[in-house]
Amino acid sequence: MFGTRKSRDLSGVELQQPWRNRQTFPSGLAQLSRRLRHPRRRLAPQAFATERCLHLRGESFPFLIWPNWANIKDYFNSRTLTVGLLPMVELGVNIDHVATVRQARKTVEPDPVAAAVLAELGGADSITVHLREDRRHILDRDIRVLAETIRSRFNFELCCSPEIVQIACGVRPDQATLVPEKREEITTEGGLDLRSAGKELRNAIAALSDQGIQVSLFIDPDQEQVRLAKELGVQAVELHTGQYAETRGQEQIEQLERLKRASELVLELGLKLHAGHGLTYQNVRPVASIPGMHELNIGHSIVSRSILVGIEKAVREMKYLLNTL
Repeated sequence: MFGTRKSRDLSGVELQQPWRNRQTFPSGLAQLSRRLRHPRRRLAPQAFATERCLHLRGESFPFLIWPNWANIKDYFNSRTLTVGLLPMVELGVNIDHVATVRQARKTVEPDPVAAAVLAELGGADSITVHLREDRRHILDRDIRVLAETIRSRFNFELCCSPEIVQIACGVRPDQATLVPEKREEITTEGGLDLRSAGKELRNAIAALSDQGIQVSLFIDPDQEQVRLAKELGVQAVELHTGQYAETRGQEQIEQLERLKRASELVLELGLKLHAGHGLTYQNVRPVASIPGMHELNIGHSIVSRSILVGIEKAVREMKYLLNTL
């Protein structure tokens, strides 16, 4: 039923890879066997649980290598490791700043819709846009065309303004993420304060939910905020990573721990765990490695890199970082 294909990597490791009919990847937990050709090679302690990435037909499948502890003696004698697939962290690409470049000249290019298509080719799991009340970057036309064009999930960021909520209900994105909004800010400065959640927020959640749209709330990584989000009846929360991204050293470690504690509560309450804001190619991996992380939304860093390498490659490079931890 299974054929076996052998190959060798650059370190001299022989790989025995089971394939179904030598054509498709086996469903479920793929069991691969890795036998070292050099029995005297000493393994570093971190090799006991190491994440790697299997590349198959243009797709990346992250997996974890760990020893068979039930037969630890045999493990040391044979250096055989068991491999299984792990869930992948999904990447939402925010294309707002493609529109920012367009609006700098009030012209027609670059088109954020074209950027969204290229991001999908690069492996984006969802496309995120924020339609602001002042229309500083994304325009109503962009929302309509994106809804008709993209094939990945559509994440519509918006404030609680009845006008914007009505637009969201009209295009019916896969997800609506409610965020705070100030006219004078350059970018979103923090999460929603659900302690002062008023009628406007509750009405927005109700209107979006009535259209079958998954609702997420953009909040600070605070346990009280997470509990209040659950009480409001939403399906997901996006933890604000801005403070983590803006700090360094011990302070950044403390912010990461804060994110982890909030993430644990999010999962305990049965909500989907998303995160984003200020994440870059240099700081994303610790956040992506938080257990249960479902989706990261990243925009400015990817768009900035795309100026140099192209958006498709920029997205592929970020996807690689998320899933080869």
